[in-house]
Amino acid sequence: MTAQRRVAIIGAGAAGLMAAAQLADAGVGADLFEQNEFIGRKLRITGKGRCNITNKCDREAFLQNVIANPKFLYSALTRFSPDDLIAYLEAQGLPLKVERGNRVFPKSDQAQDVIDLFSRKIQGSSVRLRRGRITNMKGDGPFYITCNGMEETYDIVLLATGGITYPKTGSRGDGYRFAQAYGHKITEQIPVLVSFQCAEDACARMQGLTLKNVRLKLYSGKKRLFDNLGEVLFTHKGISGPLVLTASSLLRSQTMPMQVRIDCKPGLDADMLDARLVRDFADQQNRAVKNSLHQLLPRTLIPEVLAVSKVDPDKPVNLVTRAERGALAEAIKGFPLTITGRAGAEEAVITAGGVQVRQVNPATMESRLVKGLYFAGEILDVDALTGGFNLHIAFATAVLAADAIIEELG
Repeated sequence: MTAQRRVAIIGAGAAGLMAAAQLADAGVGADLFEQNEFIGRKLRITGKGRCNITNKCDREAFLQNVIANPKFLYSALTRFSPDDLIAYLEAQGLPLKVERGNRVFPKSDQAQDVIDLFSRKIQGSSVRLRRGRITNMKGDGPFYITCNGMEETYDIVLLATGGITYPKTGSRGDGYRFAQAYGHKITEQIPVLVSFQCAEDACARMQGLTLKNVRLKLYSGKKRLFDNLGEVLFTHKGISGPLVLTASSLLRSQTMPMQVRIDCKPGLDADMLDARLVRDFADQQNRAVKNSLHQLLPRTLIPEVLAVSKVDPDKPVNLVTRAERGALAEAIKGFPLTITGRAGAEEAVITAGGVQVRQVNPATMESRLVKGLYFAGEILDVDALTGGFNLHIAFATAVLAADAIIEELG
């Protein structure tokens, strides 16, 4: 009688949980290893705790948002599209909603509901949750895995260990070390979808302020690197928000410094803005400039714009000259900052780089170097822009890997 072949899934994040759920549905036995006290720790903080599960778009639109190796994901997205994921989760009793930009969230706005769904799928199933950190992995038929000082053998291993971002959630890069030991090339890991650090103290003074519907422009010298509309959030060290996260991903290799210009009123050209200032000032004769811009700008932004324009904040508006209005308009249409660096892995949303995809079969997620070794999720050298794309990549690659494992076990 042939002994049952053993399967190990290392990592109970998004990819590991989806793979485990697929194996559980098929009645395939597996050990799911997780070093944290709770499963899905990074899932819990995605989308600011709301869990941006996926992006409801077609395959071509999805691939346009993938920055690294989009062609590698063609099979994964064909097998498990955003619509497939939505249907799967709703069939499991998780109501979903679609928000601006086709972003999909639980109706409850609670990431924990997603984790609880996977927890229910695994409990009492053929998948056994094992607590502990894998400290060593060797052999390739069988694989020898050491956890909590005990060595066990497995015929198939799925590495779903994530990247290096948010190390407090357990992302220490262990999977890269294991893959490298088996001859896999690991491309440089760079934290992306991350905030920028700025030289100016103004950011700290405006901490927490979100500017909506602004235009963010980034330059290196006179060369324009980025120009887009959206939201910018000021932090104690610099700027963040959807626009900044996107820029950080697209400009991941850009050397510092970079110059920032924020157009706070992109819907108004220079003449229209000047006319608006004239009208506002006319309505508030004899008031100080600092008290006359509240209908145009957020309160905390006003002193910073005045400082940039060099207009005396206490000057009565009826004494403001045309040249001073021009300086004010220039500061509003191009609020300047200087980017000096990026936040580190502890704050980044996702890791760029990882297991080189040329050494992984895109139809199965199995290693081309070692039979029985599979990969899924952030450990792979694939990453996308913000909007639910990265989480979907984790789910879709996990489904492909689980399909292949189920087929391999017959």
